[in-house]
This record gives sequence, C-alpha cells and structure tokens, in this order.
Amino acid sequence: MDVLEGSYPGRRAALKRQILNCALQEFLHSGIAATTIEMIRDRAETSVGAIYHHFHHKDGIVAALYLAALKDQSSRRLQALSRAKSAEQGIHAIIRSYIDWVISYPDFARFLYAAHHVVHTSELRQNLEQQTRQRNQDLKKWMAQQPDAARLQAVPPALLTSLVIGATESYCRAWLASRVKDSPQQHTSALAQSVWDSLQHFSQ
Repeated sequence: MDVLEGSYPGRRAALKRQILNCALQEFLHSGIAATTIEMIRDRAETSVGAIYHHFHHKDGIVAALYLAALKDQSSRRLQALSRAKSAEQGIHAIIRSYIDWVISYPDFARFLYAAHHVVHTSELRQNLEQQTRQRNQDLKKWMAQQPDAARLQAVPPALLTSLVIGATESYCRAWLASRVKDSPQQHTSALAQSVWDSLQHFSQ
C-alpha cells in the first residue's frame, strides 16, 4: 500500500494524494523553501483553489506529507514488533522495519529528513512532540512486557529511542545522500546487534 493511502484512503481522497505526491516531488526537486503553490499546481495539473481547499497553504502540505509518512513508518514498526517474542527480537524488528521503509520509500525518507527542521519550528511542533512522546511510551510499554525486559531496566528512558534508532538513521541519511555505497539492508543485522549490545552496557 502507498504511504499516503493510510492517511488518505479511497477514491474520494485521490486528488489529495495526487497533490501530495506531486508536492513531494517538487519539494525534493526544488527544495521546500523554494517551492511555491504555483509550482505544485503545475506539476499536479490542478487548480490553486483545489490545493488551498484541501491544505490551506504550503505549510499545510508539508505537514500533511510529514504526518502521513510518520504514521506509515510507525504502523509498519508496530506490525514488525507484533511478531517479536522478546526485547532483543524487538530491537532487531525495529531496525529492520526502519531500513525496509527507507529502502521502499526513499523519496518519503528524504523528505522526512529535509522537512524535520521546518516542521519542528512550525505550529506543528507541539503536535509532533506529543506524537513522539506517545510513540516512545508505546515502545517502552512493549519492551516492559517482554520476558527479557530486565536487561533493559538500567537504560535511561530519555535515551532509549535515540540509542535504538540513532546510528541506523545516520547511515540511512548518508546512503540517501550517496555518501556511502552499501545499501542499509546489507548492514541490518550489524546495526541491530550493535544497538542491542550498547543497551546491555547500562546493566553491567
């Protein structure tokens, strides 16, 4: 399923998806700051009125794309976690899910990285911070229910998410920018194992 289908499903939302997909390509081609509504209109072959009707302004388009991408990424992570039987398996599932998502949707991944500063300095920041806290709480709750959860009890809660995804995110960004050659999928196991090993240091 397309990333946008999760947030804008069905035939009635087809124009929204068309506008968002065209906006995504324009943002990546011209840059978020340089892109105008008129440029999106031309690429989407629709009217400015239709764009304003659905998204109100350019920031609304950026927000819609960003939230839809995060929602899809989170949904796939939860699916991966549902098949894991331990905290260690969960860590591997999270890393694999993240990498698979980046490989499957490189344009959305590039957009998430490019738009991070924009959305976190906008009126959307409070909403995003709330969603981030909820995702972190969901992850910690899931981890606490696993049979090997005691091995993670010493990890400072504020560090958990950064420790789990930090190195993988950094490598994926470098790969998308062509700064490294190897696909992240070639290093999934190594990245996941390094995360698990680093978390164990807190209990030693």
